[in-house]
Amino acid sequence: MGGYLAAPFLSLHILPVARTNSHSVYDHLLAIRHERGAGFIVLIDPDKLTEREAPAFAERCTAAGVDAFFIGGSLMHQSEVDRFVGRLKLATDLPIVAFPGTLNQLSPACDAVLYLSVVSGRNPEHLIGQHVHAAPMIKRLGLEPIPTGYMLIESGHITTAQYMSGSLPLPRHKPEVAAATGLAAEMMGMKLLFTDAGSGA
Repeated sequence: MGGYLAAPFLSLHILPVARTNSHSVYDHLLAIRHERGAGFIVLIDPDKLTEREAPAFAERCTAAGVDAFFIGGSLMHQSEVDRFVGRLKLATDLPIVAFPGTLNQLSPACDAVLYLSVVSGRNPEHLIGQHVHAAPMIKRLGLEPIPTGYMLIESGHITTAQYMSGSLPLPRHKPEVAAATGLAAEMMGMKLLFTDAGSGA
């Protein structure tokens, strides 16, 4: 199974599902994976990169061969996402995909949104609850939803994602549990699997 490198501590796997709209962001990523075996996505946290720095950063990433950007942070709001993505788009034509922590981070400025389900946890709010609230907004904004199984991996410390989602991570020393969880996500129709052990893991 091919994948995308999003950051040293993150892993994204594209699951082999049937194609839909040939112009979709998902199909763009899938085509790159089929062509090269893997791709390169940069996750940008606007809490750590200023709007002023964004265009130059996007230019450097584009020149380095990045295939797409994920944008998200734990404490952002829509107006901040709108402005930040607008600044990025001054410097790149690459897809910009929302990686939302809350409903407040959905923005029409993005090209798609990771429709995240924390499949590693048992908190119903992050398995389906937030999705019910988000679905009408995603439809209204015209965003392409990419169903994504989000798997928190034990790292030895409590990560922001773990704290905010109220979820226990998958045990690092039990790869069979992670494999079964990923398989379940695939069987439920997830197009991507995103594993996260937190910064510096």
